[in-house]
Amino acid sequence: MLKVEHIGIAVKNLSESILLFEKLLNSPCYKTEEVASEKVSTAFFTQGETKIELVASTDAESVIAKFIAKKGEGLHHIAFDVVDIYAEMERLKAEGFILLNETPKKGADNKLVCFLHPKTTNGVLIELCQSLQP
Repeated sequence: MLKVEHIGIAVKNLSESILLFEKLLNSPCYKTEEVASEKVSTAFFTQGETKIELVASTDAESVIAKFIAKKGEGLHHIAFDVVDIYAEMERLKAEGFILLNETPKKGADNKLVCFLHPKTTNGVLIELCQSLQP
């Protein structure tokens, strides 16, 4: 793993949270994006070399909506940048980690992504991210 790529924060209202984080970070949101396959809208901020991703549900049945209903708004996941997501998935699987998806899927910010089950990572949802070529 190369670095922390971003920290994901689950929010109820994306537009209100963008304003809040712009004030908090003293930095503008540089990108918003809908990820229809995951039923979410996202907003990104940069803090040094790390990004902050706000994630809001676009559907009451989405994973994020269920997460917020159960745990409330807050830290949702930590994402790590990887060079070869397929190789990293195989390595982690061989080490005993449970993958939430067996093949990478298209995520926000032009990334291939895979999540690790929190029960194998001390309760923290971990996302692996590999940049796609533009």
